[in-house]
Amino acid sequence: MIINNVRLVLENEVVSGSLEMRDGIIRSFSDSVSQLPAALDGEGGFLLPGLVELHTDNLDKCFTPRPKVDWPAHSAMSSHDALMITSGITTVLDAIGVGDVRDGGHRLDNLTKMLDAITHSQRLGLNRAEHRIHLRCELPFDGTLALFEQLKATPGLSLVSLMDHSPGQRQYTSLESYRTYFQGKYQLNDSEMAAYEEQQIALAQRWSQPNRAAISALCREQGIALASHDDATAAHVDESHAIGSVIAEFPTSEIAARRSRELGLQILMGAPNIVRGGSHSGNVAAHRLAQCGLLDILSSDYYPASLLDATFRLAQDETNSYDLPRAVALVTANPSAALQLNDRGVIAEGKRADLLLAHTDHGHVHIRHVWAQGRTVY
Repeated sequence: MIINNVRLVLENEVVSGSLEMRDGIIRSFSDSVSQLPAALDGEGGFLLPGLVELHTDNLDKCFTPRPKVDWPAHSAMSSHDALMITSGITTVLDAIGVGDVRDGGHRLDNLTKMLDAITHSQRLGLNRAEHRIHLRCELPFDGTLALFEQLKATPGLSLVSLMDHSPGQRQYTSLESYRTYFQGKYQLNDSEMAAYEEQQIALAQRWSQPNRAAISALCREQGIALASHDDATAAHVDESHAIGSVIAEFPTSEIAARRSRELGLQILMGAPNIVRGGSHSGNVAAHRLAQCGLLDILSSDYYPASLLDATFRLAQDETNSYDLPRAVALVTANPSAALQLNDRGVIAEGKRADLLLAHTDHGHVHIRHVWAQGRTVY
């Protein structure tokens, strides 16, 4: 198949031309237009590598679309996969929470069902995107380590992140932000919220450090990539680096981001942070880190369509140094390299033909087509 009349977003430049793919890989590309009548006319759109998503909890929403509503697993997985593809995401790490046990969160109830749905659909070739697994381990819980020990050999497990959402530190240095979020999430009155807050602090004091040490050791033994989460201080980053983290997810301060760069951790921030213009928790803005050159990877987190949107917004922002190839690398080459997925993430001969064709109309970016291993999937 030949895609003609496109702007190819390469590693260091944008070139007008055409691309040929065959047997699931990119065979060649050129800065000239093909004369073959069967070539697909890209109408001057941008041809990018398929997006690589390292952290999305969108599957949660498909399994539990409303409070106390459990959706059938096959339908939930199919809907989730469709949203990934229509957002241009051809490789996705589905983030599954381990240790979120409060009634109403549903993550523990759905844990096995979601993992089974991912591995089953992937094994049978039912998905259009390639789905892998990211286990988000909530450290302040006595059962997190035991659960992780059961799940560490799950097929497709590619990333583990270590989280501590207890009040008064990291993402929730502001107790006001913590109370606003969790009171709204769990519908707690003031006295219930105070008791919940006290309980979470006690759990963190007892379990966070032992679980951090034990789970990181298992990841090193298994060769599983490890990510920190919400590091706020240089000391947090030093600790994350010492236990083997390779990705710094959502550092909450510029200080933590700078220390992550010094120690060689890949800095991952949320694409919704870029689209919205800042953090909903009041932490450092992703565009500020971009201005400082402290941004390596973007993740759609809770809103899949934000990934491509944020990429083009960054490239159009004259206050940073991210031109379009460098911005595209944040959602393609860099996340691929962080997980050593060296067969994808760039437009180059011999790489997987995971591609998307996008147009910018009226100031917005729109996806026209998506290919996964050379197969038209959208």
